[in-house]
Amino acid sequence: MLIHIKNLKKDYDTEGVITKVLRGVSFDIEEGEFVSIMGPSGSGKSTLMHILGLLDRSSSGTYNLHGKNVNSLDDEELAVLRNREIGFVFQAFNLLPRTTVLDNVKLPLIYSASKKNMNERAQKVLESVGLGHRLEFLSNQISGGEKQRVAIARALVNNPSVILADEPTGNLDSKSGNQVMEILQRLNKEGKTIIVVTHEIFTAEHASRIIKIHDGEIVADGAVKKRRFASQEGELLK
Repeated sequence: MLIHIKNLKKDYDTEGVITKVLRGVSFDIEEGEFVSIMGPSGSGKSTLMHILGLLDRSSSGTYNLHGKNVNSLDDEELAVLRNREIGFVFQAFNLLPRTTVLDNVKLPLIYSASKKNMNERAQKVLESVGLGHRLEFLSNQISGGEKQRVAIARALVNNPSVILADEPTGNLDSKSGNQVMEILQRLNKEGKTIIVVTHEIFTAEHASRIIKIHDGEIVADGAVKKRRFASQEGELLK
């Protein structure tokens, strides 16, 4: 079992006012799954993403990653585990704007235990997402779709256990968004575990399983009925 979540709760205390954001969430994710976590704004999906990504802690409940209870780890141990196990893809790309594509992808390696062959490793993952010809471009010189592919390459460079993508198509046109999701599907077929957090049904349905969350509770969890997608226009084929 890669991820085990049991009765996870998250409360925020604002000057004595308690806001319950997650209300006892439970699910498992096996290694090699492609899962979408879907819900409207305010549903708790972003809070759940931050906990899954080791960016925040739950108030109570169990979160085991590769059998390790992450609640027992201190902040430094969490940072090491996050760098090794989680690759992030964000809606806003989070690239350094006046830095080359290659150097953006190398960033996670700087903080990793292994710093050998950083240029070669970064170049390899950029080539895998079709950006081998953009290595020396600054990240503010490329398109939105290319920026998200750079973000995917950066997420891959440490060979993490999980790729965690937060609204990865939210800032993209339909064609670029579809290309990004096709890359994630290919990575999943190659064995990567992918978790996508989204409010868009088209994005969610690229996964093999959708967990729906509403008002901090899971209201549905099931397999996606496979549909064929157009590779260029991002429209459903009839």
